[in-house]
Amino acid sequence: MTLIALCQLEDIPEGGALGLPDHQHLHPAGLVAVRQGRQVWVYINRCPHFSVPLDYHPQEFCTYRGKILMCAHHSAMFRFEDGHCIDGPCQGARLEPVPVRWMEDRLVLDLDPQP
Repeated sequence: MTLIALCQLEDIPEGGALGLPDHQHLHPAGLVAVRQGRQVWVYINRCPHFSVPLDYHPQEFCTYRGKILMCAHHSAMFRFEDGHCIDGPCQGARLEPVPVRWMEDRLVLDLDPQP
């Protein structure tokens, strides 16, 4: 089993986003984690519209009402809970999810998930 520690819950602002650029081996743009309460979702930091990063400056993301991640380049809006684009030029598309889980107090990525 290959586990990669990503962050702790407190590292992600409530209703906000945290860039995880140290994981470019998974994707060149890195990853982004979004949080509502104790729920966290992680996506590849790439908008499906033109495959550009979602952040407007490195590791600075736009969030709306603590529930929406917005692409800084074309204003596409993605729900935290499923990455579904609800408004913007790629409406109906989705962000690419990264499966994660909590292990003790760390959010981890399992590179060898069980079937």
